[in-house]
Amino acid sequence: METGLRLHKLHGLGNDFLVALVDELPRSADASRTAAVLCHRRLGVGADGLIYAVVGSGGDSATMRLWNSDGSAAEVSGNGVRCLAHAIAHTAASPEADILIDTVAGPRRCTIRPTGRRSTVLGTTEMGETRPGPSPDRLSRSPVTALSGVLEPDSVLRWDTVSVGNPHVVVEVADLDAVPLLDAGGAVEALFSGGINVHFGAVTARDQLTLEVWERGAGATAACGTGAVAAAAVFHRWGSLGQTVGVKMAGGFARVDLADPITLTGESVYVAAVDAADA
Repeated sequence: METGLRLHKLHGLGNDFLVALVDELPRSADASRTAAVLCHRRLGVGADGLIYAVVGSGGDSATMRLWNSDGSAAEVSGNGVRCLAHAIAHTAASPEADILIDTVAGPRRCTIRPTGRRSTVLGTTEMGETRPGPSPDRLSRSPVTALSGVLEPDSVLRWDTVSVGNPHVVVEVADLDAVPLLDAGGAVEALFSGGINVHFGAVTARDQLTLEVWERGAGATAACGTGAVAAAAVFHRWGSLGQTVGVKMAGGFARVDLADPITLTGESVYVAAVDAADA
């Protein structure tokens, strides 16, 4: 594990990250090992992921790379982009920011503004395009079959996959309260050899979607920003929701606007600064 690493801990709707603002990005192998150690909930600082970022000289751009809590690399995170922009603004002692962030999935512009609450900002991120997602390539089964031993018969209403720069499968269920997330999320992800983010959703009010989230590389999490966008896009395509969708997750609400550009809006909370040498 790297020592002497200054970390900023933030969360977006309970989806938490450690952010390291560095002069250059580390090697993937080194970052993977460091992420697995630092993100451990009992033996490390604890987080869903570790973000390394190099900030441009003007402070209005950054290059971001993300590793999940299990040490695997991820293309992008909607909540992570927002938390990174917040960390940059916090370091510059600025209440607002408009930052273009380079990710593996492409550029994401994020603007943040104060909320009037200490350490909390509201951020809006341009999320890029949605595209068709991968098909199951293991066990020759669909999520319906994979969940047959986990959920009651006829609990799964329909499903689809979508990419928001990273892969997602969205499963509409009749009763969210009946979904055993740890078993159900793992069962569906096992169908995809490259791993996938899994979301169980139901329309719970006009233009409101409620999600249970299982993230590739992190397991059950309180929220997923790209997942909120993915689910909103799929339910909109099914004709169940309009273009502006409120997404309720365990950690709170996000707003997705499916117009061009697609945007994700939600809060970020600055928690603490931590030195890795002391973790």
